[in-house]
Amino acid sequence: MINHLSDLSNEMIPAVEMELRDVLRFKEHGDDLFYGMMHYHMGWVNEELDSLEVNGGKRVRPLLCLLACAASGGDWKRTVPAAASIEFIHNFSLIHDDIQDASPTRRGRLTVWKLWGVSQAINTGDAMFALAHTAMERLSTRDVDDSISLQALRMLDNTSLELTRGQFMDMQFEERDDVSVDDYLAMINGKTAALLSLSAEIGALVSDCRPEIVRHFAAFGRDLGLAFQIRDDILGIWGDETVIGKSAATDIETRKKSLPVLHGLSKDDTLRRMYEEEDSSDEFVAAVVEHLGQTGSREFAESFEQKYVDSALAHLEAVSPEGKAGEALLQLTGSLLNRQF
Repeated sequence: MINHLSDLSNEMIPAVEMELRDVLRFKEHGDDLFYGMMHYHMGWVNEELDSLEVNGGKRVRPLLCLLACAASGGDWKRTVPAAASIEFIHNFSLIHDDIQDASPTRRGRLTVWKLWGVSQAINTGDAMFALAHTAMERLSTRDVDDSISLQALRMLDNTSLELTRGQFMDMQFEERDDVSVDDYLAMINGKTAALLSLSAEIGALVSDCRPEIVRHFAAFGRDLGLAFQIRDDILGIWGDETVIGKSAATDIETRKKSLPVLHGLSKDDTLRRMYEEEDSSDEFVAAVVEHLGQTGSREFAESFEQKYVDSALAHLEAVSPEGKAGEALLQLTGSLLNRQF
């Protein structure tokens, strides 16, 4: 199979990167610490603010946005400001998440709060949020109708609210013993799926296709996000550490309330008692995994994942995505879910 995803990524991601750097005034403010902290988080400089030739991330969300635009018959180059806006929102959330989770590293480097303190990191995240709006407003420079630009801005704000509500629920779950599967699904819908949904939706919106097509793309992105997060939860317990890049024991050690764990806790009294203990030994992790296997929790999670995969593919099929971009959307879906379609 021809790898259209690779070919289009090689065109689209550099265009997004250029837009991000332009909005962030990379050339103008290379030695300005206010901008420098944002440049650092994006992966463009080191902690001394010296330029680096590194990958600042996979840029999955902007890529999804541009592919959706092209696959729905639009010119993806007109959508680049929106794609950059979405990436800024994503990174705003990452900076704040790192503070809230007390994460010392991201992408193998110290986080912004770890280098410059919590207060400066909060302000850096806030600046990213503001720049997301600045980037979206640049749609007017690509001859996008003002009514579409205004609608895209409104969608961005609604999604930001969903994103922060999802994070609120995730933090709240740490203090709750009564988290249900429905609670969990509502949380990942906000924290993970909402931004992927927005990415596909805005791509289709800017291509000026029919409202029902836009809705299908939004639903495709949402269900893709739900399936992706559930797949991540499964890998967080049963994944190969050399592939996922972290210990497969971490989610259990930290008592993360992922979908397999919630199912297991609802079925196994012994597992519930174990989770109340302050134990993170290898023996404890192995015992938890064994109990999750006995309760069929992996199969339960995989059935949910499959449901959302099937729904995402059905929404994508409904829009009859065009050409190389349509094939690339399928390939992107497969790469995120570690599958072939």
